[in-house]
Amino acid sequence: MHKLILKPGREKSLKRRHPWVFSGAVARVHGSPAPGDTVEVRAASGELLAVAAYSPRSRIVARVWDWKERAIDPAFFGERVERAVDQRRTLAETGRTDALRLVNGESDGLPGVVADRYGGTIVMQLNSAGAERWRETIAEALLAASGAARLWERSDAEVRQLEGLEPVLGVLRGPKEPDRVVITENGLQFEVDLARGHKTGFYIDQRDNRRLVRELAAGREVLDGFCYTGGFALNAAAGAARSVTAADSSAEALELARRNANLNSQPAVTWLEGDIFQLLRKFRDEGRTFDLVVLDPPKFAPTAAHVTKAARAYKDINLLAFKLLRPGGFLVTFSCSGGVSADLFQKIVAGSALDAGVQAQIIRRLGPGTDHPVALNFPEGDYLKGLLCRLAG
Repeated sequence: MHKLILKPGREKSLKRRHPWVFSGAVARVHGSPAPGDTVEVRAASGELLAVAAYSPRSRIVARVWDWKERAIDPAFFGERVERAVDQRRTLAETGRTDALRLVNGESDGLPGVVADRYGGTIVMQLNSAGAERWRETIAEALLAASGAARLWERSDAEVRQLEGLEPVLGVLRGPKEPDRVVITENGLQFEVDLARGHKTGFYIDQRDNRRLVRELAAGREVLDGFCYTGGFALNAAAGAARSVTAADSSAEALELARRNANLNSQPAVTWLEGDIFQLLRKFRDEGRTFDLVVLDPPKFAPTAAHVTKAARAYKDINLLAFKLLRPGGFLVTFSCSGGVSADLFQKIVAGSALDAGVQAQIIRRLGPGTDHPVALNFPEGDYLKGLLCRLAG
């Protein structure tokens, strides 16, 4: 087998079972592995540390499949996928949703592999050279473990460029049509665009937080910024909000949001198209106020290099949100940027409250649902962080 030999002293992270090997840690490569090939990762002493997938185009030159010597073959992927799917069965059986994450990358021992279920369709996303190498095997394992009839691939995330991979989108198994499906979540229905929707089509990770907003909404005037296809807005309406205003910059997303409103007989939501930063300033200048504001913006900082610029953006929107809140009102605010830690995000929100001249409390820290586990040895998997804040009365 091909081998990566690490520089002296660079084995520490692997000893702590962190699943990434960075190119700067490698002293030399034995053999001529192709992208996605399995390699042994060895310390300078020769000690076997892991078996991993090789990715010569990426700064993450290897991603660990396992920590002991073993064959990486169809049986390996069958075992890993079956284990991941089985761990989600309890959630699926509650009847709360027919849309959930089945495989969550490194946190399920399958680096670069994401798989979400939307009813009878699996949407698979492969974000690493190793996952790409085993595409057909992973697809078969997902269908076998889930019992689904159809599998789409949405391997079009920007991170693939760092691996030297081209986008891949389309049906791998089953009928091509329809490219939109309707899912049920906590009693509400949502139409999911499998071909063009964000991520794999829908923000499944926000399921529990959407339910929280529904619980908070009764009798309140609600503003949902960055509403996308209406997940938070429609939950607020279903929670008997006095009024719901939802805004997004994407006309296509708002069209689907209106369709979702009709699916759930919620025509009273006011949908606004425009730049959210500008809309928030407009509301401030008009003296508009709300009892509950939800901010779920796109990823402002995909990597640590973007953190400074992202921090300014998070500061701006949260400051404006605090200025729009009535006394006793709630702010539900999120960051999905991997480059922004939970600690930094809290400091940004605290600074926003200070600059807005208000006093606020953290009522709850928020994150993804139980189908998005985070491995303790892979803190980078903890990408979604949120805060439920209350303005002093």
